[in-house]
Amino acid sequence: MKQWQQYIDLVQSEVVPALGCTEPVTVALASAKAAELLGGLPDSIQVKVTPNLYKNGMGVFVPGTGKAGLPIAAAVGATAGDASRGLEVLATISEEALHKANQMLSKRQVSVSMVSNDDVLYTVVNASRNQDKVEVCIAKSHTRFEYIVKNGAVVQQAKAVQCVQTTETNHIKLSIEQIVDFVENVPLTQIAFIKRAASLNRALAETGLSGNYGLALGASLQAQVEQGLLADDLINRAMRLGAAASDARMGGAQQAAMSNSGSGNQGIAATMPVVAYAEIKQLDDDAFVRALMLSHLVAIYVKSKQNKLSALCAATTAAMGASAALTWLMGGKLAAIHRAINSMVGDVSGVFCDGAKAGCAMKVSTGASSAVKSAILAVAGSSVSAQQGIVFESADDSIAQLGIMSKTAMLSTDEAIIATMQNKQAS
Repeated sequence: MKQWQQYIDLVQSEVVPALGCTEPVTVALASAKAAELLGGLPDSIQVKVTPNLYKNGMGVFVPGTGKAGLPIAAAVGATAGDASRGLEVLATISEEALHKANQMLSKRQVSVSMVSNDDVLYTVVNASRNQDKVEVCIAKSHTRFEYIVKNGAVVQQAKAVQCVQTTETNHIKLSIEQIVDFVENVPLTQIAFIKRAASLNRALAETGLSGNYGLALGASLQAQVEQGLLADDLINRAMRLGAAASDARMGGAQQAAMSNSGSGNQGIAATMPVVAYAEIKQLDDDAFVRALMLSHLVAIYVKSKQNKLSALCAATTAAMGASAALTWLMGGKLAAIHRAINSMVGDVSGVFCDGAKAGCAMKVSTGASSAVKSAILAVAGSSVSAQQGIVFESADDSIAQLGIMSKTAMLSTDEAIIATMQNKQAS
């Protein structure tokens, strides 16, 4: 069916490997492209980003560097980046390249400032080397080069047609009912590729369980399971694996996550509760693959109603996909899946994003916990009702309303968060 192929294409475009937090990686990608065009290490790099991108780049560690922030992302992008690898631009960083990047920072050759733009992913890198000057702009997605100019001449200009980003952009009609019908009936061979999300993010969680990254929340929860304070049940395993994967990702592990809608944490949130269930119940391949596809496609649907970056924590809302999948795995039908998502809207809709950082592991674990609780409640025939808050009878309407809140009411929240973070930096 044509519509099914659209769903498959959408998931393949939105669920992709990403090394490190995607906002600093965007800066690294632009910087790598600039260095490539200059034919060597730039003498200076000036980075301009939107306030939202700045917010998501301040506190997160850049893979392979041991440092956090956009300046190191720009510097190491220039010294070690491979622009042809997209979100995996920093896959290989040598000690020499890292040393050169740190030298650029110490010599103050890299500067970062904010610029207003309607596109929250708008990123501009101006770099120079000897007499050559390059300007690289990324916009509309984390890897889309809007334009590239070298010495005043346009080297590359993106077409007016936007690349695949959201269901709304591409006029792909999605609803919970359509997604469930697709997942239950599509031939397994056509969606088997989604298993890579499980393998990548499970491996990332294993790295996080070492306790060497981020908050080490996953490792701390694991220790309490081993000591008998916590049970190795579904809710704790989902929280533990999700937190551990986020620990590794936000802590700078040189290891890719499978992202969703441009975010590794969203990909982790949509994946790990399903992996936890599959491990405990020893799921067969058919159920596991279909559940993963259900989770990731619902997560894409939920995110498509929101701004790409906003004051709403998308890691928790991506877990709505996991709750839908868990409900389905527990035998819940369409009505139960609506109930599960509604309960999550009633639970985590108030979690705001105050930037990408180690603390995101806490929010990923919160989303995982809510996903399990909401699924259990839904299968039991209950949920947060339409008489409460911003929840409607239909999960589709609840998802739409949550999107409206993120695009309107939470704008002032976003401004206040960014102002607070700027003041902290200044002081």
